[in-house]
Amino acid sequence: MHTGPSRCFPFWQEVLACYVTNTSAEDDSGKAKCGPVLEDYYECLHHKKEAARTLALQAAYRKKEASIERDDAPSASQIRRLGVLDASLEEKNLKPSKWFPHKEIN
Repeated sequence: MHTGPSRCFPFWQEVLACYVTNTSAEDDSGKAKCGPVLEDYYECLHHKKEAARTLALQAAYRKKEASIERDDAPSASQIRRLGVLDASLEEKNLKPSKWFPHKEIN
């Protein structure tokens, strides 16, 4: 169980302080001044800007990685010809298991 103030409590205190100093019972036109502080509080609660920034960074990284030509990248047929899939258990350095079925390849 978590005790103590929440992670966003300091932001909430800033919002309240802003409202107290900029508004009164008769005039609440000062609320507009508290927009940035309220936005910070909402970001602390929901992390929407952080998530959008992370998605944008990941998309840019993937786009950059996809644009780089790899001259030494093996083709699918080269990967299949490595012999690991068709190798015998001795070549793979594996012992047959009594618990799992295995196929003997010559």
